[in-house]
Amino acid sequence: MSKSGPSGGSPTDQLDAMFQGATLGPKLVEISSRSITPLPRTFPNPSHDAYPPPNPATNPLFTTLPLLRDLLETKTSMDQDNVANPCVKIHSDPLNSLHHLNREAHIEFLESGLGIDEDGEQLSPGFVVLDASRPWILYWCLIGLFCLGADLAPYRERLIETLRPIQNYYTGGFGGGNGQTSHVAVTYAAVLALCTVGGREAFQLIDRIKMWKWLSSLKQVDGGFCVCDGGEEDVRGVYCALTLISLLGLPTELAPDDVTRLKRQSEETQQGKRTGGWGHDPKLVPGNLLDGTAEYLRRCQTFEGGMAVGPGGMEAHGGYAFCALAALSLMGEPEVMLNKYLDLPKLIRWLSARQYAPEGGFSGRTNKLVDGCYSTWVGGCWALVEGALNGPQKDEPDDDDETEEGRDEKTKQTEEEKAGKGRGIVGSLWSRDGLVKYILGCCQAPYGGLRDKPGKCVTPE
Repeated sequence: MSKSGPSGGSPTDQLDAMFQGATLGPKLVEISSRSITPLPRTFPNPSHDAYPPPNPATNPLFTTLPLLRDLLETKTSMDQDNVANPCVKIHSDPLNSLHHLNREAHIEFLESGLGIDEDGEQLSPGFVVLDASRPWILYWCLIGLFCLGADLAPYRERLIETLRPIQNYYTGGFGGGNGQTSHVAVTYAAVLALCTVGGREAFQLIDRIKMWKWLSSLKQVDGGFCVCDGGEEDVRGVYCALTLISLLGLPTELAPDDVTRLKRQSEETQQGKRTGGWGHDPKLVPGNLLDGTAEYLRRCQTFEGGMAVGPGGMEAHGGYAFCALAALSLMGEPEVMLNKYLDLPKLIRWLSARQYAPEGGFSGRTNKLVDGCYSTWVGGCWALVEGALNGPQKDEPDDDDETEEGRDEKTKQTEEEKAGKGRGIVGSLWSRDGLVKYILGCCQAPYGGLRDKPGKCVTPE
């Protein structure tokens, strides 16, 4: 995201120039007009000779309980055994050592979450309690269908008409339901849902000018963002705000009223009239939407190495870790931002402790049970960390097309790496096979949907 806007003219003129005739950041593509061969509803199981599938059942880590066990039985140890024992049984089953993704059942499950049923049934009354989470349900179901190769064109018009009344056209942003206050989390979900179905009409629904002004009003003097007007300030607000700014191509300048607001808050903090951010110098006032944000995220790293919901020594959490790492990566290359602002070795140590054996899945916090949802949050952290360690990679040319000069340079780079002057590719730092086995074997429900652990109910996310 650029930190500068158009030059010349007054701030108002610059703002008009930013939006006058501007096109959206994402490329507008009509899904219905694309010539795509629909994926089949079911995939035949390939023969085992076609390719070697991941099969961690042969690894004793996933088929036996840990050798070191505390002899003191507690509620925590019993809960752990109640999860680990079923996983060992599933992983050790010789008749079903490789579980396949039940695509057909998952599509039907996700369609039911959108109120689509072959018998014409609508959502059950139990969904009333999730009224403030409408955009999240829509996004989870639609992104799941997208990943499964389903055609999303039929959902576009319904999605637009569902989200239209919950966008707050006066203040900007989306609420969780009709008449509800705008919140960055549900706004994030609503915008990503619209981007998932695609189409010009979907993008045109978003009032980008009001969105920019609203996000500007959520910027805080210590570099963070509040999640809503008068709400809490945390890494979720930062990640969701930066995603919206980047995805919608919004200016990173602050609205004029918010420049004045932040200066006033800084003065009040210095005078002791208001509490300042933990570890923040109150004399530093953000000049744009990105100022102070990386420093704010740096202060969220805990003594364990993980990332907390905010600065001040709170508990490290897998979901907050992803928000912090992803936000830093939105502001620059992971190789630069993560190494510059975080203690990466300490973070890797904490992330490594999140994957358990024999389960194979991830936990979200220290001394907590594995949970399927952290396949996304902690798994996403590993992708960004590996990107930070490996850096950008260049496509290697074919040997036939490679010039003599290129071969010489490649040889030189290899020699430098051997001499310790260069850097090779860091391999996998976590067990992908273990996670695959946990998701497909322990979390996949036979009737569609995924659960957080064996024996639990399924959920869209």
